[in-house]
Amino acid sequence: MSKEQLITLIEKKREELIQIASKNGLSSNLAIHHSQELDELLNEYNRAYIKKVPAH
Repeated sequence: MSKEQLITLIEKKREELIQIASKNGLSSNLAIHHSQELDELLNEYNRAYIKKVPAH
């Protein structure tokens, strides 16, 4: 998956989460599920595209 495709998926999932949370509340099962999916996408992006900073 390209960087642009991943960013698009992240943005789409974030919008879905905002809409679901505004209708059902942040602690609803559906909002939690979407939040976890967003977390997975963000983790994938971080692993693939964010440079690791060496510990001092």
